[in-house]
Amino acid sequence: MNGFTENRVPGAYERPGPNDLVLTWGATHAMLPLVGRIVADMMAGHERLAQLRPERDRLDSQRNTLTWPQRSRRYQVQEELAAVEKDLQEAYAELEVLGVVALHGASGLIGFPTIVNDRRAFFSWRPGEDDVVFWNFSGDPVRHAVPESWTKSPPVPRSRRGKSRRQKS
Repeated sequence: MNGFTENRVPGAYERPGPNDLVLTWGATHAMLPLVGRIVADMMAGHERLAQLRPERDRLDSQRNTLTWPQRSRRYQVQEELAAVEKDLQEAYAELEVLGVVALHGASGLIGFPTIVNDRRAFFSWRPGEDDVVFWNFSGDPVRHAVPESWTKSPPVPRSRRGKSRRQKS
């Protein structure tokens, strides 16, 4: 699934619904190690598909003239393609369970759903980036730098700090 190129009704996912998952930068940051491992598997699968598909196509186009070892290789390639596609589906399903979206699977661009200015958005990350430092609106491929203020915990209000000290005394 590619969050940037899906055919969607304009504005259909602009406003969050009551059941839409919204992640904070902190939650996104905490999920990154696990998501990174899933994305590595996903990218390896896409790379393997890119290697196998041309071989399959070549063997399929010559299927009437193949020798027995070539036919055997054709069947082996078909089986390996099916296994890699199954592994890819499982990787995408793992991301879905986490509430994370593969914005571009082949490059590993991942979106962590959030809200910016009452609009659906994603914190976005791809392999090679040390942390989640970009965000983009849903359906918009332009990535923006995450403002530093988004990465800090909100300050504790003074009234709470004062009250907790009094309660301890």
